[in-house]
Amino acid sequence: MHHFNYRDNELYCEDVAIQKIAEKIGTPFYLYSHATLKRHYTAFNDAFKGVDRLICYSAKANASLAILKLMKHLGSGLDIVSGGELYRGLKAGFSPDGIVYSGVGKRIDEIDYALNSGVLMFNVESFEELELIDKRAGILQCKAPVAIRVNPDVDPKTHPYISTGLKKNKFGIDTLGALEGYKYAKTLKNIRIIGIDCHIGSQITEVQPFTDALTSLINLFGELQKLGIGIKFLDMGGGLGITYEDETPPQLGEYAGAIVDALGPTALKLILEPGRVIVGNAGILITRALYRKFGAAKNFIIVDAGMNDLMRPALYQAYHAIQPVVLSGQREELVADVVGPICESSDFLAQDRRITAVENGALLAVMSTGAYSFAMASNYCSRPKVAEVMVSGGQYEVIKKRQGYSDLVDGESVPSFLSN
Repeated sequence: MHHFNYRDNELYCEDVAIQKIAEKIGTPFYLYSHATLKRHYTAFNDAFKGVDRLICYSAKANASLAILKLMKHLGSGLDIVSGGELYRGLKAGFSPDGIVYSGVGKRIDEIDYALNSGVLMFNVESFEELELIDKRAGILQCKAPVAIRVNPDVDPKTHPYISTGLKKNKFGIDTLGALEGYKYAKTLKNIRIIGIDCHIGSQITEVQPFTDALTSLINLFGELQKLGIGIKFLDMGGGLGITYEDETPPQLGEYAGAIVDALGPTALKLILEPGRVIVGNAGILITRALYRKFGAAKNFIIVDAGMNDLMRPALYQAYHAIQPVVLSGQREELVADVVGPICESSDFLAQDRRITAVENGALLAVMSTGAYSFAMASNYCSRPKVAEVMVSGGQYEVIKKRQGYSDLVDGESVPSFLSN
């Protein structure tokens, strides 16, 4: 459920006409619905009522300060994978003891930053990382709270680029190795073992992979109990998918019920790290048609948003619905590629898409772009990053201004040997 709907043939975000925003700030821009974000987080959290839990919004899905601030106000913790996300989270007001630090490549400076900040837990992904965290905690004279990220070799049945729970993936430690990791961690004087972690992938549309992974974790928990290793948290990560085209992800009640049933009477506090399921359908990308090209082999609609603004179609062959902002009454359709201005053949938002005939200058809404969209944007081809806007009821505000050309060279310098 989202709050992007037509009124009198014009697309609105909540109570604001999107065309009005475009006229004011130009295109392209990302647009987020405050009401949708709030609804999605609340529904996810409520699905686990009665369970001792900590919901940690996944910052990597969309780390806009405005969205982080809203999640914090709603009572969320935060899942981070970098020092930059930790900085953003603290700036948005998150308490460090509600922040979980995941990721396979934590640098020394990032580990120190997290230790000094007092994060709830490091999700450790290798033996060498565990040793480094122990060493840095000793230097900083503190105890590092850790969980080991277990790779349970479960197929999440999603795109291979966003699968993270198979043996061939770079993430985590296999189940047998994790058991040895916990034994080793118990011998390290600056490590405090507090959890078990698992994250098997993203855009998962079936319940079974989650329950399979959780069963593996519960078995490991039993082995740790026998060894006298106390565990407080079980972090199931995120990964629940959304509908982009014809996917049928499980209802939140089904998803939550399956996890709670598999968790059983363990008395572990459950950590969940939703990202896409919160923000995915709460955001859209608004772009304007610049030109049309009609050919014997292909038709093209060239728009002012490119793969640098929305990478998912090029990277994952991801589907995003594209619809007009203003319904003109035009019934004619054509099959076309919707493409951007980047000098790459992979610069497309849609391929061979049946779409209502579009006039030059028409506004188009690329749907379901709240997650992994602006977060993955770049300045490729020296294109300034687009603006971000949030609507609440009948008002809107720019939450990140559009870059200008001068921003493209901010921080750059010409070395003295080239100054002449």
